[in-house]
Amino acid sequence: MRHERHRPDDRTGNEPTTARSALGLRVALSAVYVPLFVVGAVIFGFWASRARPGDSPSPTVLSVLAIVCAVLALLALADYAVVQRRRKAGRGRTRPR
Repeated sequence: MRHERHRPDDRTGNEPTTARSALGLRVALSAVYVPLFVVGAVIFGFWASRARPGDSPSPTVLSVLAIVCAVLALLALADYAVVQRRRKAGRGRTRPR
């Protein structure tokens, strides 16, 4: 019995060959979450700068929250950039029938 070797780019499942990501949804989510996370980072950063060492939540916790919000804003912005690049690259292509 002869075994066939599979190449890494061979399809192994039954997904459609024209499957596409929901780029419009990703743009909408980025449009909502980038400003939300930026505002969160600013608010938590300002709050951390006004907090005193004995306060609850502590300035450290508030600073960590500000950093987390800033990182999430950057990730959402990077996703938006990837989506725009994919949309631009896909405009010249035609869909196979």
